[in-house]
Amino acid sequence: MKSEELSRLKNHFLKNSRVKDFSGYGGKIHTLGWNNSGSRLASGSSDKLVNIYALESTRLTKVHSFRGHNESVDQLCWHPSDNDIVATVGADGAIRLWDCRTKKDPITAQCKGENINLAWSPDARYIAVGSKTDLVSWFDLRAGFKVVQAEQFTSEINEFAWNPSGEAFLLTTGLGTILVYSGKPGDMKRETSIQAHPVNAMCLQFSPTGHQFAVGSADALVSIWDANEFVCLRTLSRLEWPVRTLGFSYDGKLIAAASEDHFIDIGHVQTGKKFEFYS
Repeated sequence: MKSEELSRLKNHFLKNSRVKDFSGYGGKIHTLGWNNSGSRLASGSSDKLVNIYALESTRLTKVHSFRGHNESVDQLCWHPSDNDIVATVGADGAIRLWDCRTKKDPITAQCKGENINLAWSPDARYIAVGSKTDLVSWFDLRAGFKVVQAEQFTSEINEFAWNPSGEAFLLTTGLGTILVYSGKPGDMKRETSIQAHPVNAMCLQFSPTGHQFAVGSADALVSIWDANEFVCLRTLSRLEWPVRTLGFSYDGKLIAAASEDHFIDIGHVQTGKKFEFYS
């Protein structure tokens, strides 16, 4: 193929691509997240910044940069119902709550060590934070943003989350297990431990419907579970590298999984089959 024709085709596909690349937004991005309404995108990066973007049609515009962390920002989580408030944690051990409306100094609490995981309870009262040393702390925002429960684990703790009803709290571990807790922070108790994968269970996501949850593992598998019976329904095995992140569609019918593979796998939750794109 002649170079002119190749160039023409590249330009054609670039102009008509549904994928848009945005660059020039600071340091290496460590975490991303949309608020519930999809009106804002937040990012945390190695340059210690929390950037807030607005998506207008096909254009992403930065509307504000929050400064306050002393080290990299490694994880963020939007408020469950308030689309203007986002929580962030990072290597400086601080938890910060930012309000996109006022843009004032954040509400801040401090943890021991570097924080790498973060979850907000469905009722927005509690925040759980996990550190690199496998310490999980539960904060009560109605009690002055204080720790009401903490547990030092002896095995690696990775992602964790409340189920949509807030009645159960699940943690993934380096042993491939899922730890299931019940009760409110301050009085939470471990109910059971489930062997989900033979190796490191790395990420966890609940379906918006609350009927299923998914676990991504270092064995490159995604397992989908019944959230009431805690029974594995099926596994997705199209990735070849450890699964790093998961996400359900808004209606819970599709699940996306990403790893070091050069693609994002999207499958049907009910069947596990690959989602096919049709133009």
